Amino acid sequence: MGIIDEQNIINDPKEFEKFFKEKYRSLCLLACRYVRDMVVAEEIVQDVFVRIWEKRGQIQIKGPAHAYITSSVKNNCLNYLKHKSVVENYEKSEVLRTIYNPGDIEEEMHDMELESAVMVAIAELPPKRQKIFNMSRAEGLKYHEIADQLGLSIKTVEAQMGQALKQLRVKLNEYL
Repeated sequence: MGIIDEQNIINDPKEFEKFFKEKYRSLCLLACRYVRDMVVAEEIVQDVFVRIWEKRGQIQIKGPAHAYITSSVKNNCLNYLKHKSVVENYEKSEVLRTIYNPGDIEEEMHDMELESAVMVAIAELPPKRQKIFNMSRAEGLKYHEIADQLGLSIKTVEAQMGQALKQLRVKLNEYL
């Protein structure tokens, strides 16, 4: 391939290309030793070369260019591994948090227990009071609508709802 002019590698496109072709494979193998994935290793090496070429006017390389580029590849591998570790740890914590959160399980059990207790307490209301309560709470009807449908006065509906709520408070006292 010829001798590479170390001083002109990043300024001369032909020297840069020659260096890239000569060192690419060995740099990929080096990167692969760190990241253990050839596709990722190739991406890292390519990124290093692209970044160096794009910033060639700003980079001051002291010493051999191949040492600088090799060092850049190693550093990018380490950065990749650090980032990968952070992502994996976050994903593990999220999975664990969603799979097993004792507080959520206890809360869900409490909610199910409360729902069951409410249903039992409503079922124990006298039939007419239970009907009025369900029309108000489950069907969302207003007191005057319930009164019209059942042929009762609004005051009777209000009284029955008051009694139903009082009875439910007593039965569900331990949950309140």
